[in-house]
Amino acid sequence: MRYLFKHAGACSVLVFLFTAGIVRAQIPHSEKDGTETVSILKIPDCTPKDLLDVIFKRKPDLQDTIERLTTLFVPYMAYSPSTGFLFGLGGNFSFRLGKRDYTNLSAANASIELTTEKQVILQMKSNIFAGHNQWFLQGDWRYYLFNIPTFGVGTGNSSPLPKVPGIETDPDEESSWDDAYRVKFHWFRFHEVLSRQIIPNLYAGIGFHLDHHFDIQDNNLVIDSGKTKMTPHYAYSTLHGFNPKQYTVSGLSLNFVYDSRDNLINPYHGIYFNVNYRDFFRWMGSDKEGSQFWAEFRTYLGLEKKIPRHLLAFWLYGSFQVSGQIPYFDLRATGFDQMNSSGRGYIQGRWRGEQLVYGEVEYRFPITRCSQVLGGAIFLNATTASSKDLGTPLFGYIRPAGGFGLRIMVSRKSRTNILIDFAIGALSRGIFAQAQEAF
Repeated sequence: MRYLFKHAGACSVLVFLFTAGIVRAQIPHSEKDGTETVSILKIPDCTPKDLLDVIFKRKPDLQDTIERLTTLFVPYMAYSPSTGFLFGLGGNFSFRLGKRDYTNLSAANASIELTTEKQVILQMKSNIFAGHNQWFLQGDWRYYLFNIPTFGVGTGNSSPLPKVPGIETDPDEESSWDDAYRVKFHWFRFHEVLSRQIIPNLYAGIGFHLDHHFDIQDNNLVIDSGKTKMTPHYAYSTLHGFNPKQYTVSGLSLNFVYDSRDNLINPYHGIYFNVNYRDFFRWMGSDKEGSQFWAEFRTYLGLEKKIPRHLLAFWLYGSFQVSGQIPYFDLRATGFDQMNSSGRGYIQGRWRGEQLVYGEVEYRFPITRCSQVLGGAIFLNATTASSKDLGTPLFGYIRPAGGFGLRIMVSRKSRTNILIDFAIGALSRGIFAQAQEAF
């Protein structure tokens, strides 16, 4: 949209100063006919752009959409208490397995990360629509050479670790369920869910879920006749009958998914609801049998019709152990969701429980309102988790966190943002970076 202003004297200067991004052009006046000098004040075209449009001064096409495949590879650096400084290379893939009018946009991302804590992280996450939206595939594949601070189960107050039968701890080395104890381990995950559309936006399907933790080393564990120091992972594993050196869960799931979001990578409106019931079986390789129920809800509320990027986003999920025994590292924990984005403000895995409920609200807004290349976010989250061993009930204690961040639109076609967030929780803080919205 353009505006024309005639000026007289200093009025044009005031208009120029108070109109950001305006370009001034003069029509030369004729000395012969005495024509007045006229200033044309032009507001730039407010078509949404991405970072490459700005850098290369490209003119964006509003009809430009993804028909097949676009890729984005981004090197990045971040810091968090669990990884130290992290150096990574991430690839984001956006594509359609069908015609645009009949098939939703699919998304996948892959990354490799190295950290100053000597960690290696390889992961591939995918959400794929196929066959004119008749099929929906959700994947989460990971291989970690990892070490991480571990804590007790539940969000309760600091208290001594539960007693392990047959092991007497040194009173001078009394451990707390709220202290941090670093554990090294290897972790292989293969989760894949295939769902079929029942009615538009509603899917039902089955999944396979395998998690194998091995070469587990409790760095702070000391067990000898003279001086014994307990750790949360060893205490939980021993009390619940798991080998503290390695364990496996493997099983099947029944899934129901409702997804009316307009975009998987960066939604502006719609609802996502997922219900998942997992059963782990010995005949499929699990050390013990057990089951978990998972429910997740997301929705997006627009605040401005002309700028859909200005919105409120809501996220709520709950994980509940229904039966049997689940190993320590396979209990639901913050920071280990599909995008590793829950619990910003805390060390990854800080809150863990047999039953866990998590909620978050995020305010997303454009900073450069014309081009919308730069945006911002303010978010608040809260976690509650239970512990049977300590008698900590769900909702007995709630742990909040919050923060703010910058959003850089790097692909207008797929709406891919680079996220840089600073978050703070109780006695914890960190900087987080990724190439897709947190939820």
